[in-house]
Amino acid sequence: MNHMRDTNPEYHMPVLLSEAMDGLNIRASGVFVDCTFGGGGHSAEILAHLNTEGRLYGFDQDADARRNSLPDERFTFIPHNFRHIQRFLRLHGVTAVDGILADLGVSSHQFDEPARGFSTRFEANLDMRMDIRQPLTAENILNTYGEQKLQEIFSMYGEVTNAKTLAKAIVALRNKTPFRTVNGFKQTIADLVKGNPNRYFAQVFQALRIEVNDETGALREMLEQVPVLLKPGGRVAIISFHSLEDRIVKQFFKNGQFKEKDEQDPYGSSPSITPFRTITKKPVTPTEKELSRNPRARSAKLRIAEKI
Repeated sequence: MNHMRDTNPEYHMPVLLSEAMDGLNIRASGVFVDCTFGGGGHSAEILAHLNTEGRLYGFDQDADARRNSLPDERFTFIPHNFRHIQRFLRLHGVTAVDGILADLGVSSHQFDEPARGFSTRFEANLDMRMDIRQPLTAENILNTYGEQKLQEIFSMYGEVTNAKTLAKAIVALRNKTPFRTVNGFKQTIADLVKGNPNRYFAQVFQALRIEVNDETGALREMLEQVPVLLKPGGRVAIISFHSLEDRIVKQFFKNGQFKEKDEQDPYGSSPSITPFRTITKKPVTPTEKELSRNPRARSAKLRIAEKI
């Protein structure tokens, strides 16, 4: 029974769509969660696999995404960060689900909306909030964070080669003129750029965005709730765009925790038993055909696990 709806491809083109659907192993009468609703591309495809009993809950903290909500009685839009997945599903009377999908990172719409300040291409205030209800912006970070903290962010989240030099310069420069806008910031740090300027600024902006939205914190919190929410045999599919996120997902699927398991545990304590069976030994990546249609999918990696 196909209830396929028109979605908004201008907002965001869904990445690894058929691979994610195959990985979720969708049961027609099941209950599913799309943690990152965005333009509704993945959600519409899940609905197309469901019968009249099936249900889908879509989370998105970005108010813009709500406008894409699907006019389908089997779908419920939840305007919150997926880190609160259990709490809000419970409010809708849901305590166990058959599948969970998350497509991490930023939607094309967020990049292409100049005022949001996500993109290095447009002049805008240094904002970068996915949820405008929260107070922390990129401007706050650049003007108030200490040198050590800035260095950590640029190095860990952006893999910026000269993170230490950049952090030191930002602290010195902001005392003369606080950072307010995208272009102002780019011009001020222009002399520090290493290698390709577009790539360099993209890495710096990525680091700021991940910190503003606490993206790795939200991912960890959501993953910790997955074993409780998923029914046995239920699946979780996560698409990440950053090596740090991919590592978090891989470790959690493998070990049921975020720490690497110490093979030589000196105290002989029993190793943790993971609640998952990993379906993807290696992450699934986009085909050349998909990349020609959607170059932004280039760094996407899909990992799938099944609740034991």
